[in-house]
Amino acid sequence: MATTAIASAQSMDDLVKAAQAEGELTVIALPHSWCNYGEVVETFKTKYGIKVNELNPDAGSGDEIEAIKANKDNKGPQAPDVIDVGLSFGPSAKDEKLIQPYKVATWDTIPDSAKDADGYWYGDYYGVMAFLVNKDLVKESPKDWADLLKPEYANMVSLAGDPRSANQAVSAVFAAGLSAAGGDVAKAADEGLNFFKELNAKGNFVPVVGKSAPFAQGTTPIIAAWDYNGLSWGNDLKGNPPYEVIVPASGVVAGVYVQAISAYAPHPSAAKLWMEHLYSDEGQLLWLKGYCHPIRFNDLAKSGKIPQDLLDKLPPPEGYAKAIFPTLEEQGAYKKAITEKWDSVVGANVK
Repeated sequence: MATTAIASAQSMDDLVKAAQAEGELTVIALPHSWCNYGEVVETFKTKYGIKVNELNPDAGSGDEIEAIKANKDNKGPQAPDVIDVGLSFGPSAKDEKLIQPYKVATWDTIPDSAKDADGYWYGDYYGVMAFLVNKDLVKESPKDWADLLKPEYANMVSLAGDPRSANQAVSAVFAAGLSAAGGDVAKAADEGLNFFKELNAKGNFVPVVGKSAPFAQGTTPIIAAWDYNGLSWGNDLKGNPPYEVIVPASGVVAGVYVQAISAYAPHPSAAKLWMEHLYSDEGQLLWLKGYCHPIRFNDLAKSGKIPQDLLDKLPPPEGYAKAIFPTLEEQGAYKKAITEKWDSVVGANVK
């Protein structure tokens, strides 16, 4: 099992040859519209001439883990070589010995807080919690969480999910609380619940799951959602209504997905080459084209490697520089508090 980065052109050439000898790669749970994965896959196939088997595009993280377990002895195309899962699934898959370590050439530019020190899993892209705003109905966009309490936003603010079960909604409550708590992670869950209690009491909170259709209809004019969902929903509506995505001035919370290679990968060299593709400048920019912030975003921005036309489609990079990446322990604590206390503190039944 490789644990060192591809450090030279020669070793990269060897990896390409080994991957091409294997001839194929099996991926799972990669819908083409998610983070521009359609182009990411096609670029890999074209560049290296390797066949890509795509399993169950609509699978969730848990399904990906089960697919590894179910195919431990299967060397055919039903056995995933690589997975793309929510952050919490990385450490648990490592503990269950379902994934193997590998460090890509750009390893050092991946933030330490978003990778396993031994190379078993590593952040790939993230969204930050932001506001999707319907500009037909909202004349002045909110700039921070506290703004949502203003009377002009009566019956306008929604969450992109049920905060008793949906990670995206839980993350929004946490982000609002982090802002109210002045950045104190330990107090953010309770502060977030209190914030939404007040938002609900003022009549500003809409207990409808915010997504593309209710946004277009005007039911949920302001949605707290991952930025890439907000940008994608807004873009798909083709200007009807006009929209804006705002990264709040404080309480900027990032949600990370992670990549890993199956410990039982039938095509281990192709899997490693896939990782090199994803974490190269080119691969990272392909994700950015799909509105997902690649994990190396700050490094690429600092080096001036992000084309201006891509930056122009996104909120200003300064907002993302403030993003915090909650640890797994922090996530576990605030998710438990928010999901268990939402009914008793806020009491709004989100549907």
